[in-house]
Amino acid sequence: MNIYVGNLSRDVSEAELREAFQAFGEIQSCNIIKDKFTGESRGFGFVEMPNKEEAEKAIAGLNGKDLKGRNLTVNEARPRTDRPRSGGGYGGGRGGFGGGRRY
Repeated sequence: MNIYVGNLSRDVSEAELREAFQAFGEIQSCNIIKDKFTGESRGFGFVEMPNKEEAEKAIAGLNGKDLKGRNLTVNEARPRTDRPRSGGGYGGGRGGFGGGRRY
């Protein structure tokens, strides 16, 4: 089961997150999502546990618990939905440049 872990302190390492979940069972993978430009934690991550029963116990046991001063949000990860990418804010119009003759 893939588990979403939110509201992580920026000080939490993957080793510390893994340690918190290991109390409930076997961990297949553990990763904290980082900003691609700064390399800092984005405040959430994912833990994968092969045993569904252990994963459900981990969710129940860790949701709302304090880890380094922040109350964790822990639940089953939902599959990513493919959202269409938008143009990025430079949409339509003439942009104020050009726009007709001046005499």
